[in-house]
Amino acid sequence: MIDSHCHLEMFKEELSDVVRRAYDSGVSTIVTVASDVESLDEVVKIAEQYPMVYATVGIHPHDAKDFNDKVLKKIFELSRHPKVIAIGEIGLDYHYDNSPREAQKSAFVRQLELARDLGLPVVVHSREAFDDTIKILKESGVSRGVLHCFSGNLSQAKKAIELGFLISISGVVTFKNAKKIKEVAQFVPDDYLLIETDAPYLAPEPMRGKGNEPAFLIYTARELAELRGVTVEDIDRITTVNTYKLFQIGNLPKGEIAYKIRDTLYLNVTNRCTNVCRFCVRFHTDYVKGHNLRLEREPSSAELIEAIGDPKNYKEIVFCGYGEPFLRLDLIKEVAKWIKEHGGRVRINTNGQGNLIHDRKILPELAGLIDSISISLNAQDKETYNRICNPANPDAYEAVIEFIKDAKEFVPKVQVTVVDVREVDLKKCEELANSLGVSFKIRHLDQVG
Repeated sequence: MIDSHCHLEMFKEELSDVVRRAYDSGVSTIVTVASDVESLDEVVKIAEQYPMVYATVGIHPHDAKDFNDKVLKKIFELSRHPKVIAIGEIGLDYHYDNSPREAQKSAFVRQLELARDLGLPVVVHSREAFDDTIKILKESGVSRGVLHCFSGNLSQAKKAIELGFLISISGVVTFKNAKKIKEVAQFVPDDYLLIETDAPYLAPEPMRGKGNEPAFLIYTARELAELRGVTVEDIDRITTVNTYKLFQIGNLPKGEIAYKIRDTLYLNVTNRCTNVCRFCVRFHTDYVKGHNLRLEREPSSAELIEAIGDPKNYKEIVFCGYGEPFLRLDLIKEVAKWIKEHGGRVRINTNGQGNLIHDRKILPELAGLIDSISISLNAQDKETYNRICNPANPDAYEAVIEFIKDAKEFVPKVQVTVVDVREVDLKKCEELANSLGVSFKIRHLDQVG
């Protein structure tokens, strides 16, 4: 895991023990964040001392009264250090008002200008000052950054995300009465989620009341995993990729042909598709739950079988990925047969155009090889389907309906899904699914995996 925000300089003589405990607990990288003039040099020295530590430099709103041209010059000089990855923490704090608000705004604006000129992301502190924070960020032109230790509501989180800013969740999410933050933590799209300790502050449950440290990041990760219905491993992977991307550190994963989410293994067999759906996630990101699904080339059957290992290790194995699996029908038949022979369960996620693609009914060829199938219905009628899915064949919708009917004969469990975009009549889609005798599921826009 990565602790994307803490203050290591505050640990003084305990520092080496704190870093060691973090490493032993599974924290691979720590971002230590400057806040006042004295800490600027300290965080950089700590980053030099420990390979797993990176630093950010900036003046916290509490200390904005000390900000001047000399301090700005120092921040600029330190920003050129190879271990300095952002400007921060900067922002506004109207809760304590330790510095006059006009001084806070001025320091915030000038540090944002520096970050923009340097091409660096920003680490933003905002407490009881959200409207002014967002206004200044909009005017700055800076669109790479994170609102750390987010304390706002769901509406505010959405506004920050619209500007391109990530949302970092701290140990506060583990507090029993933190209803607002729990709601935000459930909502934040995967691509916008970070995790932090803000150590030595805000120790999570069950460590509350003690001094916080990066080793306690696991408690926040567990709470996030439970709230989002995933595993700690998923949270680790998602937030690590997001930290790498934001701060341009580490090695991002290459396209994966087999990827695990929760207790299910997904097979990414092609990026080709017969639809160009407006809502498809592949047009917005390379990542699903921290897995890179942008293939450099399509995998062979042998490569997939090797990547699977023991099929019994998974609840099910799903042909899915960033394209339409039935474009590779022969591969599906070969790999699915192997999975079934080795005690695994098979599901296919499809747009339902398999018969159209191959100009024949394909499901009889898969009898006994598929345990369940999820078919993207996506619309209540042909006109809506063609408008939002842009199929290669204008008669695709009728073919999908026929495919659903065929699936009932050859697959034990059949489900149709729709994405809740504005043009889709969800009630009519459910009625259609009921009339076809299959189960129905609504998928939420931008929530994948």
